[in-house]
Amino acid sequence: MFLLEVIDIEKKEERGNGLVGINFTQKRLEKIAIAGETGSGKSTLLKIIAGLIQPDGGKVLFEGKRVKGPLEELIPGHKGIAYLSQDFALPHFLTVEQVLIYANPLPDSEAEKDESAHALYATCKITHLLKRRTDQLSGGEKQRVALTRLLLTQPRLLLLDEPFSNLDMVHKNLLKGVITEISERMNITCTIVSHDPIDTLSWAHTILVMKEGRLIQQASPEEIYKKPVNEYVAGLFGKYNLLPSTLSRELLGARDKTKGKEGLFIRPEHFIIQKTQKELSVKGIVNKVSFFGSYYEIEMRVESIIIVIQTNAAHYLQKGDVAFVSLGV
Repeated sequence: MFLLEVIDIEKKEERGNGLVGINFTQKRLEKIAIAGETGSGKSTLLKIIAGLIQPDGGKVLFEGKRVKGPLEELIPGHKGIAYLSQDFALPHFLTVEQVLIYANPLPDSEAEKDESAHALYATCKITHLLKRRTDQLSGGEKQRVALTRLLLTQPRLLLLDEPFSNLDMVHKNLLKGVITEISERMNITCTIVSHDPIDTLSWAHTILVMKEGRLIQQASPEEIYKKPVNEYVAGLFGKYNLLPSTLSRELLGARDKTKGKEGLFIRPEHFIIQKTQKELSVKGIVNKVSFFGSYYEIEMRVESIIIVIQTNAAHYLQKGDVAFVSLGV
């Protein structure tokens, strides 16, 4: 049995963010990331799953039972599902410890309560923050405290809406580690909404891509990255090149399968630059060379188009140089 089933969900909105026929399932401990441009309906979908917004059609099943919306429940939400909004808030002028004590449900014993709570605090990396007031915390620290407060309710499904937005790199990486530990140590299934491809590609088992309230691709991170269904999906997950069929035939030969398609999507790192021409390579002229630390980004004019190439072995190239390009995939 699936942990979560989203079936034909519809939501009509006058100003966008509506949903049209959303269907997907989630297994226990399967990590799902939802990606899409602003206004594609990602947050609306999460809130419907959490029971915080009433859908206009379809249903959500959690552990085989329908999740009721706010029009059907006096207190919106499902006790087995925790939702952390982008706009979370903590009570002012209380210490972190006070905030968490008030959120902790009654345990079998005080000893068990204390032991389990402090284990959670350690997992969420907030033990050193317990005596601080909430108005003395950084944004990343507040995020982890808000997450801990939700986890004290012992949910089986955790929904995180843009958890990494507005965090510096240090707090972002810290939160990523916390979320991974939550899933592995506490056996909590997680779903994340994020606009950053690095966050989703390296974390998820499955990625759902949304546009204008519709689910347009659902696949593994590798397939989403290497075989996007269109330019919209390709652009969400980094730089790409759309090669016309004439050029793809020169580079792939008998392996070319672009017949009848708009072209071939190739990521910049999948090109190889060579000094001499070899089989299945094409000549290009270097238009620009940029250094990014671990790699160089080369813009090359090949035939009538500009292609972008990422390589760590092109330090010898300069603008105007002639080089040859082939595919490493």
